[in-house]
Formats: sequence, C-alpha cells, structure tokens
Amino acid sequence: MNIYGIVILATVLFSGCALFGSNDYAPLETVPSVDVGRYAGKWYEIASLPFSFQEGCTCTTAEYQMREDGVLSVTNTCKKEGEVDQAVGKAFIVEGSNNAKLKVQFFWPFKGDYWVIDLADDYSYAVVGVPSRKYCWILSRTRTMNDDVYAAIVERVKAKGFDVTKFNRTAQECP
Repeated sequence: MNIYGIVILATVLFSGCALFGSNDYAPLETVPSVDVGRYAGKWYEIASLPFSFQEGCTCTTAEYQMREDGVLSVTNTCKKEGEVDQAVGKAFIVEGSNNAKLKVQFFWPFKGDYWVIDLADDYSYAVVGVPSRKYCWILSRTRTMNDDVYAAIVERVKAKGFDVTKFNRTAQECP
C-alpha cells in the first residue's frame, strides 16, 4: 500500500482516537500561542509515538507552508526501503487556540487533532501531540538534537501523560 492509502487509513484512525481517546488525563495543554510564520518551513522528526504507517520510515520530515487562504499546506516525507514516500495535506487553525491547535486533513472529510504542546522560544524544536496521548512527535529544525535538550523534552512530555517508553528515535542519516 502506498503512503496515500496509508495516510487515508491513518487519518481515519487518528480522527477516531481524538474522538474516542482515554479520559484518564486532564485536558492536554498546548503552548500559549504559535507564530505560524515562524512555524512554517521544514521540520525533521527526531522521535515519535508513531502511527503504524510510519513503521520502517527513516529521514522523516514535515514541511508547512502558509497559503493565501489562511490554511497551511502540509507535506510529510519519509524513506521506506530506499523509496521516498510522501503525503500532502492541509492544516486548519482551530479558532480561539492562538494557532496552537490544528486540524490536519490528508483525506476529505477526515481531520485529526495536531496540537503544539511544547515549542522552543527560537522555534528550533516543537512537540506535537494528540489529546488521547496515543501519538506524539518531537520535531527539530535540524536533523539531530542535543541529548540534553531531547531528555528535557521527553520529561515534559511524560509529565503531560504520554507513555515516553514507547518513543521511537527517527533515523535521519540521509543524503
């Protein structure tokens, strides 16, 4: 199955997780606000609590670009078995969230929650999670991240109720 079929399936599952996720946690807190202009651009995935469709992915990136209509275009790319896999979608800013909550859509009409829950002051890293705490991504503007910075992020994510023992580090040794 190519990435498009997988993304469709994942978006359906992702949407279901947001609706039917566990209520064992306090509401997931986001960062106070996100400057979309600074957030736009290329991010490298450092680690994740991934969807099954990400299995075998290396060199994973996400790229965001603001469109004229106020919607972000999203391009997720990874390498699987030497082949480039790519999915293109849209991210809609949730009104009243100060841009910290997005609804991401790779296949109409399904949208999944994508909440920025940690963000460096200089936008050098970001952490995105879902309210159910099932999925989370640590992103960086560079292919690698300082181990101390990574460890501090993981501790903050753990304090928010995510099972950090299931984090997968993403191989970024790419040409």
